[in-house]
Amino acid sequence: MSDMPQLIDPFNRAINYLRVSVTDRCDFRCVYCMSENMNFLPKKELLTLEELDRLCSAFVSQGVRKIRITGGEPLVRRGIMGFFESMSRHLDSGKLAELTLTTNGSQLRKYAADLARFGVRRINVSLDTLDEAKFAKITRWGRLKQVLDGIDAAQQAGLRVKINMVAVKGTNDDELFDIVEWCAARDMDLTFIEVMPMGDIDTVERLDQFWSLKDVEAELAGRYSLTDLAENSGGPARYKRIEDTGQKIGFITPLSHNFCEACNRVRLTCTGQLFQCLGQEGEFDLRQILRDNPSDDLPVITKIHEAISFKPKGHDFDYSRQSVGGKMSRHMSHTGG
Repeated sequence: MSDMPQLIDPFNRAINYLRVSVTDRCDFRCVYCMSENMNFLPKKELLTLEELDRLCSAFVSQGVRKIRITGGEPLVRRGIMGFFESMSRHLDSGKLAELTLTTNGSQLRKYAADLARFGVRRINVSLDTLDEAKFAKITRWGRLKQVLDGIDAAQQAGLRVKINMVAVKGTNDDELFDIVEWCAARDMDLTFIEVMPMGDIDTVERLDQFWSLKDVEAELAGRYSLTDLAENSGGPARYKRIEDTGQKIGFITPLSHNFCEACNRVRLTCTGQLFQCLGQEGEFDLRQILRDNPSDDLPVITKIHEAISFKPKGHDFDYSRQSVGGKMSRHMSHTGG
């Protein structure tokens, strides 16, 4: 691997966090993420697990310290445990500080013990409601009991679980305190996420779904004592502690409060496209250069540095003036959550 300098973008931000989508497929069809009848990518367009390993390893060689595996649902990718096992060598060497994933929880009963064995220490589970009927409506195909069982399995395996809840007005706004108390009882932290304009989903629906986390925070402050936390987990969330329960609460606010100034991450899709920003259409094709140079990583690394040199200052997501600004045509399941 090359000894080129660490990845520094035009705004002097060190890029040390890579989010990797390993598949665009999912066993759910969440209403804010996918259409019900998705047209998934042909298999030949997807990176093989070996190619994903090679690209991730190239990023590690250039100073990336954290890799988060996403999808789609990453655990539905055939052979994915082999990928985690192979990537664990970078944890063993100390070059990679953390290998983690975001999951819908459906496959955790099957894979939690293996994930722990391969060096995963904490995971994020996407869960927007504790109501079975609502869960079925939000996910279209999902089963709440299967997810809750998966969370049990993850905790039994020693994984630290954080819940990610997308705040959806008219859907889970009446469960705010129930979710907080449930997470507190299970010793799980909780992060709220604003709905982002990703994918081919109706604009009116997007506007109707948007629940500003300013309002969420105000409701929490009306019941609990909140303390600001200065810590940074390497992601876009800002954190508070609920003194009443001792748990950490995160807020990811791409719409109501832009978090771009400290961005340290890029996203690699399951097709090998490198997106420097979730909320911009700019991309670099790493798949072709990878396949054109099967035994030489230098051209790949050079292309990665070129891509970072074009990383924008921030995204353009906006819901002001009753319109959806900065809307992205690609689905979140392609880019990776």
